[in-house]
Amino acid sequence: MELPQNEFSDGPVETDVVIIGAGPVGLFAVFELGLLDIKCHLIDILDKVGGQCAELYPEKPIYDIPGLPVVSGQELTDRLMEQIKPFDPTFHLNERVDSLTKLDDGRFHLKTDVGRSFFCKVIVVGAGGGSFTPKRPPLQGIEGYEGTSVYYSVRRMEDFRDKDILVVGGGDSALDWTLSLQPIANSLTLLHRRDDFRAAPHSVEKMRELVALGQMRLMIGQMTSMDGVDGKLEGVTIKSKEGEERIAINTVLPFFGLTMKLGPIANWGLNLEENLIPVDTEKFETSEPGIFAIGDINTYPGKLKLILSGFHEAALMSQQAHRYIYPDKKLLFQYTTSSSNLQKKLGVK
Repeated sequence: MELPQNEFSDGPVETDVVIIGAGPVGLFAVFELGLLDIKCHLIDILDKVGGQCAELYPEKPIYDIPGLPVVSGQELTDRLMEQIKPFDPTFHLNERVDSLTKLDDGRFHLKTDVGRSFFCKVIVVGAGGGSFTPKRPPLQGIEGYEGTSVYYSVRRMEDFRDKDILVVGGGDSALDWTLSLQPIANSLTLLHRRDDFRAAPHSVEKMRELVALGQMRLMIGQMTSMDGVDGKLEGVTIKSKEGEERIAINTVLPFFGLTMKLGPIANWGLNLEENLIPVDTEKFETSEPGIFAIGDINTYPGKLKLILSGFHEAALMSQQAHRYIYPDKKLLFQYTTSSSNLQKKLGVK
């Protein structure tokens, strides 16, 4: 499934449901809603689908998904993407929902941090523990360079063409963007505190090949200071075993991991319990009609923070969402194993 870029027309997006969060539970919600002829757009602050599974634990084995004795976080994401392909959802990555308004006609108006507007009848919050916020390197004055020279994600690769780039980190994100940006950068340096990486072995091998060919630089150490003028970076000082060295760069991409914060959701007028959203266990609806919460972000008596629990919640949420989307249409419960109608939607021959 081809994921759309963030370029968009001036007009707002109108859809049945907006799902906030494209982790496993949000992805499975697309499937359950799709069976009921409900169209979805998904918004995620990350630059890829899969939530925690794909961003933090892509190779970590998961053992409690029914029918799959063992599956990695990335493989589970890939399988879910394949499963929802018949319903053609639209993804808006690298975006965060900043505002939510209830309109007089019963619909919701959401606006993201890139200025995109959405109008929908149902909102599904599947944002895990909240929105992911990148960890900021502990450098004095780094805030003054953020958004002009320091970036915590790559929204458009073309913005980094011909830049002198310093990528900081040793995980999959750092190595992936090192390999992706190296061909278009004027120069690229990878900095990690030790010569040992948590990324996929083939990515590390490719990076070392580029270093050996002189096409990029690998440094082992830590940033100690930055210098520049008016938010435009000119250089970074790096401390290593050999001492301190200043390198001339104009762009820094730190990948120090992520922290979870509830973010703007906390200001939406929903009842909250310790930064979680209470829901009923019949529909997984919040205190606001038409807004649902599924997955780790919700709470109710007996709640277990398991992916399989989120799948169950998505199924029941979809039944109630149908009543908002099609208020005059009777909902007929069907099984995928026996319904030719559902099988047709899924493309089953």
